[in-house]
Amino acid sequence: MKQFLAVFLGTPGGGEAWSAMPEAERKAKEKEGFDGWGKWMQDHAGAIADIGGPLGKTKKVSKKGIEDIRNEMGAFSVVSAESHAEAAKMFENHPHFSIFPGDRVEVMEILPIPTMN
Repeated sequence: MKQFLAVFLGTPGGGEAWSAMPEAERKAKEKEGFDGWGKWMQDHAGAIADIGGPLGKTKKVSKKGIEDIRNEMGAFSVVSAESHAEAAKMFENHPHFSIFPGDRVEVMEILPIPTMN
């Protein structure tokens, strides 16, 4: 069984539109989204290796030093699957972008660390 990192992404505009939504409408969508997320986790319980969580502010570290930056990453999870296609299929119609203002989920295999022989 292979492991895959799923990164939940969204554009700043999506979050702004969400915040601008009338409170009652946003609360109803929040409940729908969390209920959907809970169902997704239940449906894939055997494949979730690490539920992950939301991501905070980002600092970029480079040869130039440390600086605050903004990116589109909002959360992550780690899932187990036999193939990349199987892992990606788990996220079709995920509440992250079907209910919440998220844009997409990017799924990539976590490869073993190469060893020197």
